[in-house]
Amino acid sequence: MADHGSSGSHSDDFNSHAATYNAFVKGSIVLAIHCFYILVALVAFRFAPSWNVFLGFAGLIIGTLLLLIDARAGNKYYLSGGFLAIFALITAIAVS
Repeated sequence: MADHGSSGSHSDDFNSHAATYNAFVKGSIVLAIHCFYILVALVAFRFAPSWNVFLGFAGLIIGTLLLLIDARAGNKYYLSGGFLAIFALITAIAVS
């Protein structure tokens, strides 16, 4: 965050505040997607009858890597969101 000076104008501070807000929103999105990966992996660990440990850890590792790639690439989370949907479908098929 920017230091607040004694001058009356705070227009220079807006850019640093906007950057802080954008970083907070980006971090919140990344944390939420990662929590969904953990949730699906926990379901795989508990309810999948075979290959449960492999399925859970493979989904977590690949999902985390894709999430890091998406976070570095920009504000579009197509890779990690798409793989999350595929991982959830594979887990649902394995559980049923």
